[in-house]
Amino acid sequence: MNGSVQSESEKRVVLAYSGGLDTSVLIRWLIEQMGLEVIALTVDVGQPGDLQAIRQKALEIGAVESELVDARDEFAEEYIAPAILANALYQGKYPLATALARPLIAKIQVETAHRYGAKKIAHGCTGKGNDQVRFEVAAAALDPSLEVLAPVREWSMSREDEVEYAKSRGIPVEITAGSPYSVDENLWGRSCECGVLEDPWVEPPEDAFAWTSSPQEAPDSPEYIEIGFEKGIPCALNGESLSLVDLVLKLNSIGGRHGVGRIDVIEDRVVGIKSREIYEAPAAVILIEAHRTLEHLTLTKDALWGKRKLEDEFARMAYEGMWFSPFNKAIQAFNRVLSERVSGAVRVKLYRGNAVVVGRRSPSSLYDYSLATYDRADAFDHTAARGFISLWGLQMKLWAKSGKEKGESSS
Repeated sequence: MNGSVQSESEKRVVLAYSGGLDTSVLIRWLIEQMGLEVIALTVDVGQPGDLQAIRQKALEIGAVESELVDARDEFAEEYIAPAILANALYQGKYPLATALARPLIAKIQVETAHRYGAKKIAHGCTGKGNDQVRFEVAAAALDPSLEVLAPVREWSMSREDEVEYAKSRGIPVEITAGSPYSVDENLWGRSCECGVLEDPWVEPPEDAFAWTSSPQEAPDSPEYIEIGFEKGIPCALNGESLSLVDLVLKLNSIGGRHGVGRIDVIEDRVVGIKSREIYEAPAAVILIEAHRTLEHLTLTKDALWGKRKLEDEFARMAYEGMWFSPFNKAIQAFNRVLSERVSGAVRVKLYRGNAVVVGRRSPSSLYDYSLATYDRADAFDHTAARGFISLWGLQMKLWAKSGKEKGESSS
């Protein structure tokens, strides 16, 4: 009996299924070439499309089970929220939309494998991209006993071969020549690459963008919005309390209308090559800037200084698939502690591609008007500056004195 159960579990594989060409072909390939029972898993992280139809398509292709998991709230609360607390921008530009979703999908994939008793999981990533690293490192961190299959990385089929494979087996895959781009979308952003974008000298054509208006075509008048934060997490828009999912969706729409959130960057992939990426992330651009501004109002100078050093580390680990690393968990804990006082409101002006903070307030504000002002209300003790400067510069005075005694130049 135990041997039979073991045999059945060895035949099962949980495939991260998007409904596209690669993973659709992959269902049948895993059945035909490896004799496996495929459990297709589609995770809703806010991507477009009829996900129920995608779930059904997997069954039509041959999957023995097909699951659709709505993970939008978990994505927002457990992945996007920590990224906001970290002001996370990979290489100072990319808000990590795809990178943040992959460890969540991998987590649900591992959980699904456990429920079905599967010993294998699979993905449709190539050997050139970042996602293979994110899926496999996350899976290793969560259950190192699972075998990971990556057939697309190994098979010799070109895109044309895949299309022929699909047609010959009646796999319903829509193939059009309408878009030359490779696109990935979720709640936190949209990425676009390939086609003319592979030439870093070429300006991105308008058809590469879908979420944002061209700044030249954006409204003539600016729009002001007020974002409320509670312990660093955005929770309200223009006085209306919203879930993080709904707030992000609204900001994507409002910001996109004003051309906010377009990002054109040359970034360093995990595998070592540089790639040209176009991103659209209106909500991410607005919220990260607003959150950073509120931190400047509520955190001490040394806290800000220490936190900035860790923000790049957080972004790098998220990008490179190290989401479940102990260092990342420690940084998140650090950020939560500092965020206890990062509550208040930020006023943002949206105008022709720009999101500019024009106001901020907080019950925990460290801004003291009587200390900052230069008018008659000035309460700062100016006489204290002399002693402060004397002590602050003492080390430099001693350094200079020592050098002079040794005959060294002061320059």
